[in-house]
Amino acid sequence: MASRLKKLAVASGVFGASAYVTSCLLSGENPFQVRTVAAAEGKKSIRAKRHLPPRDEQIKSLQSEDFDVLIIGGGATGSGCALDAVTRGLKTALVEYDDFASGTSSRSTKLIHGGVRYLQKAIMNLDIEQYKMVKEALHERSSMLGSAPHLTHPLPIMLPVYTWWQIPYYWVGIKAYDLVAGSKTVKSSYHLSKANALELFPMLRGDALKGAIVYYDGQQDDARMCLAIALTATRHGATVANHVKVTGLLKDEKGHCAGAHLRDELTGKEWDVKAKCVINATGPFTDSIRKMDNPTVQEICAPSSGVHIVLPGYYSPEQMGLLDPATSDGRVIFFLPWLKSTIAGTTDLPCDITHHPKPTEDEIMFILNEVKNYLNPDVEVRRGDVLSAWSGIRPLVSDPNKGDTQSIARNHIIYTSPSKLITIAGGKWTTYRSMAEETIDEALRVVPELKPTHKECQTDGLLIEGAHGWTPTMYIRLVQDFGLECEVAQHLSNSYGDRAFAVAKLASLTGKRWPIIGKKIHPEFPYIDAEIRYGVREYAMSAIDMIARRLRLAFLNVQAAQEALPGIIDIMAEELKWDEKEKKRQYDEATNFLANEMGQLVNRASRDKIPINLTKEEIQMYIKRFGIIDKENKGYVSINDIRRGLKALSMPLPDDVIRYFEAEVETLYGNRLELADYLQMMSAIKSGHVTYSRFARMAEMEEEQHEADKLKKKISVERSGGGL
Repeated sequence: MASRLKKLAVASGVFGASAYVTSCLLSGENPFQVRTVAAAEGKKSIRAKRHLPPRDEQIKSLQSEDFDVLIIGGGATGSGCALDAVTRGLKTALVEYDDFASGTSSRSTKLIHGGVRYLQKAIMNLDIEQYKMVKEALHERSSMLGSAPHLTHPLPIMLPVYTWWQIPYYWVGIKAYDLVAGSKTVKSSYHLSKANALELFPMLRGDALKGAIVYYDGQQDDARMCLAIALTATRHGATVANHVKVTGLLKDEKGHCAGAHLRDELTGKEWDVKAKCVINATGPFTDSIRKMDNPTVQEICAPSSGVHIVLPGYYSPEQMGLLDPATSDGRVIFFLPWLKSTIAGTTDLPCDITHHPKPTEDEIMFILNEVKNYLNPDVEVRRGDVLSAWSGIRPLVSDPNKGDTQSIARNHIIYTSPSKLITIAGGKWTTYRSMAEETIDEALRVVPELKPTHKECQTDGLLIEGAHGWTPTMYIRLVQDFGLECEVAQHLSNSYGDRAFAVAKLASLTGKRWPIIGKKIHPEFPYIDAEIRYGVREYAMSAIDMIARRLRLAFLNVQAAQEALPGIIDIMAEELKWDEKEKKRQYDEATNFLANEMGQLVNRASRDKIPINLTKEEIQMYIKRFGIIDKENKGYVSINDIRRGLKALSMPLPDDVIRYFEAEVETLYGNRLELADYLQMMSAIKSGHVTYSRFARMAEMEEEQHEADKLKKKISVERSGGGL
């Protein structure tokens, strides 16, 4: 039997079986189980063995058990509190109204940093509090880079200098940043000459450049980092549930918080859960929970909107970011490579608190104009290059002595109300772990009924989900053992760490010689079908959960997310048993999310404002193209017209590409593209407000086909040779 298996494995090379897989099968081992490697020095490599319970099991736990600690809020801070509490031996529950990282925690600049500008303020103003904040953040930066090496990496950031006197000024400031970090320095900063700066960042404006300073911070995939922290807490025994809303707080006979009234937003069921301690970690919604405790309480949060935009990857080098320390209105703008794209931001304006923040055209144009100031004139910064845009609401702690949000430090506060509701507010992504540590320390101080097995925090250096067996070259095993495309394998390795093997096992065959498995959900991105199925196991309960946070497609390219949406919903429907009515509801909600929160609507509005700048000849050409598709002279083009036109083309197109053509018209024009819309589109392409349109390309191809067909009819058999 063993020899037959061995022959079968050798003969099955087409399925990516390596000698390693063969030996594992023969010995009875799981060939796809990654081996845990020794952790880096100082890192806690103990892996919790608990499986991830399905969401319905988590809900049953919330309905039937009492807890030591109940945490409200599934962002970075709330998830960090859950991990800290459960690893100290406290029975822990966490509930989140929407999805893990659905608010601020998925809409950051993706940096893990100490705060260069805060250090400058600390030194200039002799502000010891800001200095301590930077010192703490630099320690946490090091901790995050070590605890989740698959989701984080060091990133060099260039500070271009355009006057000679700024070189020593910035050099001293950045060296102070290194000095404060001490042994936690990622890499030492350094000075670059003008020539070397332009070699590393060729898109940079060089006419007045005097040189540059390069320093290092960290970068992360923020939504997946937050999810990994919550999953790690679950592995250690915490009960966590998304899409569960707190509608009220429970009090005991002493008036102390003793739990909460919950509602499952997916089923509508309501119940009470009891807990010895309740922690409010709801970010911008901090005051809404505090008012459940005491309706007359004074508000402590000053929400600030931070908008980011995503541009194509060619706007920045793959391994070098850019910092603009002094924009036209005094803000700081980052310009960073991220997941093969470029992030630019952020703004900092007071805003209203909402679950659905939207980017505005003014904020997008502000960022584009600032970026334009730093880039070479050869790089045309076009409005149409904005692939996605989003707004995140920072939960800043207000200071009545300061009038604008730019001067508010990102410090956090921990406040315990008379009812012993503990609120953690403010802070920033990088310091989530230390904020959680202080919060649980406060809980142990004010609630003596809590009896942890470990009084001291256990999370500093604790490896999180996916980190235990991960190595930078792990993706090679995914290629060799599974037959995955190299780019896909790298993506899975960097997103899931050692859990990438579990994801790959869910992938379907492609039907091709190579890659063997892993059907892409969109041809331009490395996301595959298996991630949708695995995402459901990671508690993705809606299409928005999937496209925004399990995958980052909505943040990278809003149009691509729209195009991939039907296929994603089909797979989720199989996993979650959705009927056609639910599939339509999911599609409509996700489409609305992309249109409003990811910048699709504001992108279109910007394009439609552009006056038509076509010549008479161009207008006639486009009218002709439009008429070729609109064979019935209706004055508009429908989805059926597009299908007929694509079918008539001599170049066969795959079904998924045809679906993308249809999605463009369906999404942007409501299934009906009129001649005026088409002319507006072509004008926007000409002016750079739209970079590419599949429909425009299809119209061009149809015209070419139409002219070719006319030419064939004109040429007789004799004139063409006719084989005579």
